[in-house]
Amino acid sequence: MIREPMPLVSVLTPAYNEEKYISECIESVLAQTYPNWEYVIVDNCSTDKTVEIARSYAAKDPRISIIDAKPFVPAMANINRTFRQVSKRSKYCKMVLADDWIFPECLERMVALAEENPSVGIVGAYGLLDGRVEWVGLPYPSTVVLGREACRQRLLGGPYVFGSSTSVLFRSDLVRNRDPFYDESNVHADSTACLDLLKQCDFGFVHQVLSFSRERPASLVKASLELNTVAHNILHELIAYGPFYLTPEEFQDRLKITVSNYYRFLTTSLLQRREKKFWDYHKAMMKQEGMEFSYARLVYSLWERLLGKFSHLREIRKRRYWGI
Repeated sequence: MIREPMPLVSVLTPAYNEEKYISECIESVLAQTYPNWEYVIVDNCSTDKTVEIARSYAAKDPRISIIDAKPFVPAMANINRTFRQVSKRSKYCKMVLADDWIFPECLERMVALAEENPSVGIVGAYGLLDGRVEWVGLPYPSTVVLGREACRQRLLGGPYVFGSSTSVLFRSDLVRNRDPFYDESNVHADSTACLDLLKQCDFGFVHQVLSFSRERPASLVKASLELNTVAHNILHELIAYGPFYLTPEEFQDRLKITVSNYYRFLTTSLLQRREKKFWDYHKAMMKQEGMEFSYARLVYSLWERLLGKFSHLREIRKRRYWGI
């Protein structure tokens, strides 16, 4: 399926104290059915046996190289530092986080799709997230979607198919021309990077599970869930990219719906008695998007919810009384 000669793929792994998982990650790269790759592991000052384990593999396979990066930097900054290692000779770039792994056909299937469709700059696929199949929603057998249309559907509330850092393959020139690759102030920078890049290319998708990711207690994903940063990110992406991908009418309609949904989410959080840290985060994020946090809107949303619940209960009692 792949044209000759097979293009070089830069496989990249940022690592920090991953002695428990790094062997599994490296072995998944070694098991690829696609042979033309180079593998760079960038260690972020690990204090465990991560580097020792990685070097034991590099000693056996010259395609693997280890970089002892200094100084220590936050996780997202180390991911950006790792992206800077993409080879000038490579045509494609594949990130594999150190506690993740990829299935044997991952590179072969993704490169084949990209080679058959030169307009594609990003290739996604289904992935396992702690055993759950994620990033579904693109109708089978669709394999290529116009970049503009993929982003438009996402902003209109469609399924999220861009995946995670480990689940996608990028064309290397897109990576080399973007520094830093991820916005280090945004925990959802992998999503916004796709929205940026798809202004100039198309999106490919392999209908096969090709990667595995795990949720870890101390991870950025865990912190994201605690604050529910997704709620803000949906608003942020709409405001940042809606004017480009949507018509003015679509943008205004979607903005009303998104803000309304945001306050419904905050109403639920109010009833859950979330901590001050949670409220400080969302107030700051709304201000960042040019919106003032409205207590009146929150109270109104709470009133709507309570009224709806009361009406629902009243209807249930009515039906029980009349036996219908």
